[in-house]
Amino acid sequence: MQNKIITISREFGSGGRTIGKLAAEKLGIPCYDKELIEQIEEKSGLAKEFIEERGEYTLRGGWLANAFADRSMNGLSVQDYLWTVQRKLILELAEKESCVIVGRCADYILEGKADLFKVFIHASIEERARRIVEKYGESDDAPEKRLRDKDLRRSGYYRFYTDMEWGIAKNYDLVLDSGRFGVEKCADIIAELCRIERPTAIEAEQGAEK
Repeated sequence: MQNKIITISREFGSGGRTIGKLAAEKLGIPCYDKELIEQIEEKSGLAKEFIEERGEYTLRGGWLANAFADRSMNGLSVQDYLWTVQRKLILELAEKESCVIVGRCADYILEGKADLFKVFIHASIEERARRIVEKYGESDDAPEKRLRDKDLRRSGYYRFYTDMEWGIAKNYDLVLDSGRFGVEKCADIIAELCRIERPTAIEAEQGAEK
């Protein structure tokens, strides 16, 4: 049986990272977010700051800027190398155990390769602006501009490496408004829909005998 993998895609400031972590705790499975960055850092040799920024975001200027940035003679960039390492690691994690993976195109990478449940978290621009000011100490001077820039660059990255549109409801199994339901309730909904059936002691014993 394939492992159950829950992928969390999210608008910037919507609380998707926190929701993924809470859902994983409720399900008793690991959540890979910062942990994934640390493993990518170890395997790639790239700086953590570079991985955090260029593992989910295009350069300013959108996906077209990425198409021509930092290309070597063979046509590859450092970001392409990062994508290759990131993709390989996500596939290995899905093969290893049931888990929650936040961002990094995991929904696309694992399509058809796991028992996949794809979630997208969003909220109004006003709610997200309030959140990043209150939770992350962002300046309250035009936080909406920072949100739109982050979403645009995240969308551009997704399009560049998947050739798909980011944030379109039909591409996900579940779309939740964290501003309406709250972070805790969103995590409850995900956990309730993704309860993992554990084998009984007899089933486990029978499996071990095969």
